[in-house]
This record gives sequence, C-alpha cells and structure tokens, in this order.
Amino acid sequence: MIDGLLSNITGFIIALNGTIDGVLTPPGAQAPPAATTTVTDAATTVTTYATPPAGGEGIGMMWMVVYAGVLIVAMYFLMFRGPRKREKKARELQASLRAGDNVVVTGGMFGRIADVGEDSFIVEFGTNRGIRIPVLKSDVLGVREPKLTPPPKVESE
Repeated sequence: MIDGLLSNITGFIIALNGTIDGVLTPPGAQAPPAATTTVTDAATTVTTYATPPAGGEGIGMMWMVVYAGVLIVAMYFLMFRGPRKREKKARELQASLRAGDNVVVTGGMFGRIADVGEDSFIVEFGTNRGIRIPVLKSDVLGVREPKLTPPPKVESE
C-alpha cells in the first residue's frame, strides 16, 4: 500500500514540476536533455522521465477558463449593471417630479414644470415664465435651480 502511494505521489510531482534527477524545471522552461531514472525495490518500479507525461495541459486550460470567467463577470458589471442602475435612478426621479419643481433639461436650460403629461412635461422657461414648451420626461436631467449671481453694483458719483 505504501509503495503504491509512493508511486502515485512521485507521478504527481513529475506531472506538476517536471522533476528530473532531483532538478526542478520551472513551468514553461525547456527541460534538460532526455534522461530516465528507474528505481526498483522489492515490489515497485518507479520510472522518472525527462519530460512530464502528456495530459499536464489540463491545469493551464483550467486557469484559462477561470480567467475568461472573471473577464465575463467584470464586463457584466462595467457594461450592463452600472448603466442599468443609472437608468433606474433616472426613471425614479422622473416619476417623482411634480408641477412647480425647478428642473434642468438635457440642453442645459433651466425651467419650472407647469404641467405633467403621460410621457412629457410642460416646462416654463425664461425669467418671466412666459415660454411654455413640452419636454419629454427622459430629457429632464434632474431637479435644480440655477445659481444666479446678483448684478454688479454701480456706484454713482
């Protein structure tokens, strides 16, 4: 039983490291010239070859599959999940807007919502609020008032 276990462990080490006469070759490195070593005791013969036996490529293939899986998950988060969250936030904001809210639209114009329709808002633009234009709900970026600077003071003499 111990002899069989020793044989399995030796074969495993050879498959992983490419052990030849006690010299380890790093993965992907050129193996030394072909040489074989045979160790024989009473019940078991163990043979060590210069190159690892065929079939050791499975470990590299496994890492390639894991790497591809990590890339797919990263691409999902970067390309799909982030924009979906932003779109959901925008829809919630647009659904919560009511008449009288100050908004900014995609063109960079500020206005006040005068009326709410099914898929659009009637927005009043201008300082006198006399200009009413229908705007799609998707064109409203957010609730915001313009920060106006007071006019400069003119000193009289």
